[in-house]
Amino acid sequence: MTAPRKPFFPADRSIRAASDPLNIRHLGVMDYREAWELQADLAARRHRGEVGDTVLVVEHPNVYTAGKRTQPEDRPHNDLPVIDVDRGGRITWHGRGQLVLYPLIQLADPVDVVDYVRRLEEAIIQAVRQVGVEDAGRIDGRSGVWVPASHGKADRKVAAIGIRITRGVTMHGISLNCSNTLDYYHHIIPCGITDAGVTTLSEELGREVSTEEMTAPLLAALTEALEGRLVVADHSFGSAPDPTKGLPRKR
Repeated sequence: MTAPRKPFFPADRSIRAASDPLNIRHLGVMDYREAWELQADLAARRHRGEVGDTVLVVEHPNVYTAGKRTQPEDRPHNDLPVIDVDRGGRITWHGRGQLVLYPLIQLADPVDVVDYVRRLEEAIIQAVRQVGVEDAGRIDGRSGVWVPASHGKADRKVAAIGIRITRGVTMHGISLNCSNTLDYYHHIIPCGITDAGVTTLSEELGREVSTEEMTAPLLAALTEALEGRLVVADHSFGSAPDPTKGLPRKR
C-alpha cells in the first residue's frame, strides 16, 4: 500500500478524533472469535460515543484467519481451524508467542486509511528497531513490517497489519511475531505472498523475545504515532507487487 498522495493531516497532527488517553485492555490469551466479538461490540459503542478509544492487547490460541482477499490456494492443508473475517488482506496465522494489538479508534474526519496504516507501521518499526532489529522497514506495495534479505534468506515479514474501518472506527490491527513457532505458516501462503518469508524477533536476534517484553514499547510507539509525535518516515528498502491488487473480495 503506497500512498498515492500526501496525508490528509500534517504529520505532526493526531489522526484520532478524541484527545483523551487511550484505554489499554490486557486480555491475556483469548479465543479469536471471542476477541472479534469484543472488538465489534466496542467499535459499535465507540461510534455511539459510549466508550473512548481502546486498544486490546491479546494472544490467541492457534488459528488461521482469512481476510476478504483470501484465495482458495492460500488456505491451509492441515487441520487447524480457519475463520473467515471482515478485515482486508488475505490469510494469516495467530498463536502463542505472537503479540496482537487491536486499536478501536475513532479516526478524525476526513478518514485517511493509508495514513492510519502507515502510522501503525511506523509504530512497529520504532518498537522492533528499539529492541535490536535495526534494519526493519517497509516494502513498497506491501503492508506490514519487514526485515531485508540477508544471510541467504529472502525478505521476511516480522509483523502483519490487517484492518477494517466502519463508521470511522478502526478494527483488527497488528500482529507482531515475537517468540512464536513458524511451523504453521508452512501450511498456507501467508498474506498471499510466495516470494518472501516470515520471521520472528527471536529468530532475528538469536534470543527469546517475549510478548511481554514487546508490549510496553509497542504500545508507547503506537500512542506516539497516532498522536503525531512519532512522524511517519521513509523506511522503504524495496518494492514488490501488492498481493491483493485486482483480486475480488469474498462475499
